[in-house]
Amino acid sequence: MYNSKSLKAEEFISDEEIRDTLAYADANKDNVELIDWIIEKARERKGLNHREASVLLACEIPEKLEEIYELAQQIKKDFYGNRIVLFAPLYLSNYCVNGCVYCPYHMKNKHIARKKLTQEEIVKEVTALQDMGHKRLAIEAGEDPVNNPIEYILECIQTIYSIKHKNGAIRRVNVNIAATTVENYRKLKEAGIGTYILFQETYHKKSYEQLHPTGPKHDYAYHTEAMDRAMEGGIDDVGLGVLFGLEMYRYEFAGLLMHAEHLEAVHGVGPHTISVPRLKRADDIDPDTFDNGISDDIFAKICALIRISVPYTGMIISTRESQAVREKVLPLGVSQISGASRTSVGGYAEPEPEYENSEQFDVSDTRTLDEVVNWLMKMDYIPSFCTACYREGRTGDRFMALCKNMQILNCCHPNALMTLKEYLEDYASEETKKIGMALIERELQNIPNPKVKQIATEHIHDIAEGRRDFRF
Repeated sequence: MYNSKSLKAEEFISDEEIRDTLAYADANKDNVELIDWIIEKARERKGLNHREASVLLACEIPEKLEEIYELAQQIKKDFYGNRIVLFAPLYLSNYCVNGCVYCPYHMKNKHIARKKLTQEEIVKEVTALQDMGHKRLAIEAGEDPVNNPIEYILECIQTIYSIKHKNGAIRRVNVNIAATTVENYRKLKEAGIGTYILFQETYHKKSYEQLHPTGPKHDYAYHTEAMDRAMEGGIDDVGLGVLFGLEMYRYEFAGLLMHAEHLEAVHGVGPHTISVPRLKRADDIDPDTFDNGISDDIFAKICALIRISVPYTGMIISTRESQAVREKVLPLGVSQISGASRTSVGGYAEPEPEYENSEQFDVSDTRTLDEVVNWLMKMDYIPSFCTACYREGRTGDRFMALCKNMQILNCCHPNALMTLKEYLEDYASEETKKIGMALIERELQNIPNPKVKQIATEHIHDIAEGRRDFRF
C-alpha cells in the first residue's frame, strides 16, 4: 500500500507503514550501532526518512539524545544561522461550517462571538500591525463558503497589500485556509501569496474522521491531498503541520515526515515550513479531555528531530507556547515565531471586549513585538522581518536549491540585518534600538563576502537616512 509517489492519501500516508515503522522503532530503540549510523547519516545534512527518525524518537539513551540536540543546533546554524523570522497571524473570520471537536470555531458552538472583518476593519488592523513593525502576516479564516468564499479571501489579500502607513508595508501574506480546489489555488497564487499553510491535525484516518465528524473537513483524503492540488495550482511554497495532542505523537511524527517525503518525491520540493502547534485551552475546548498531550521535553525532542530529518525546512512555533518553552526549542531548529499575536478576529487596532470573545485559542506569550525583538537580541538572535526570497522569486525549487546547499545564508543574513535596521529606526524603544545597533555592528563583521558586507553596510547607512526596502 505504501507509495510515496502516489497521489492517494492512504498510499503516501500509509497506516500500515506507520505501524510497521513504530514497531521497528520500538525494536531498535536501544540498538546503539543502528542509532549511531542514523546520527552519522544526519550529520551529512541530507535529512532522514520517517523510519530512521522514528528510531531516534523512540530512543531514550541520554548520551545519544545529547548528540541529537547538539546536531540539531549545528544544523540550524548551518542552514538558517542565528536569524529568527517574525510574523503575526490575522484572523479574518471565525464563521465555520465544520464540526471539529478540538476547535472553538466549530459550528455547534453558540457562545463564541461570530465575527468577520470588513475591508475597512482590515485597513485598521493592518495599519496597527504595521505600526508595531510587522512586515509578514499569516491570514486565517474558518471554512464557510457563504461567509468566507474565495472571493472574500482574495479581496482581503488585495486590501492588505495596498496598505502603506508611514514607513510600514506588509510585504508577504501567507494564507492558512481550508483545503480547496486547484482553480482556487491558482487564484491565490495570482493574488501574490507567500506560503500556503494547512495543518493536518492528525494523520490517523479513523481519529481524523472522529475529530471532524461533520462538514467538508470530514473528508480525510481531500484534506490530506490538498498540498498536491496547491502545487498543481502553481503554489510552490507550502507549509505542513500537525496538532500535537490529538493522536499519539509518534504516529503523527512519522506521518508528518512521510508527507514531506511525498512532496519531495512527487514535486521535487519539500515543505517550505513545518509548524509544531500543541493543543491549547480555548472557549468550549478543554485540552485535558484529550489524553495524548506531550510534555515540554518530548516537544523539544520532536523539534530537534524535525530539524535533523528535514534540515531545509523552516520551523514555526507560535504564541501558543510560553516564553520558557520558546527559549527551550529556539536553539533546536525553530526559525520562525509569531510576535504580539491575537487569535481573535481583529484585536490589533483595539483590544477585543471580554464579553465578545472570538479567540481560537489562548495565547501563552503575551509580550509586545518590541519585547520579543529585545528578548531575541539578548539571546544573540537576529530578529528578521525579511521577505526578500518571495519577492525575488526565490521560492519552491529555487529556494530549496540554495537552502540545501547552505547558500541561502549569503542572502538571508544581510537581509535580516537590513530589515532589523528598518525596525529599529521606525518602531523600536530606545533600549531595543541601542541593543539592536550593537548587534548589527557585530553581525556585519560575520558576513564572509567582502562585497556583500560593503553593500549591506551602505544600505544600513541609507536606512538611517530614511530610505527603505533594500534586499539581496
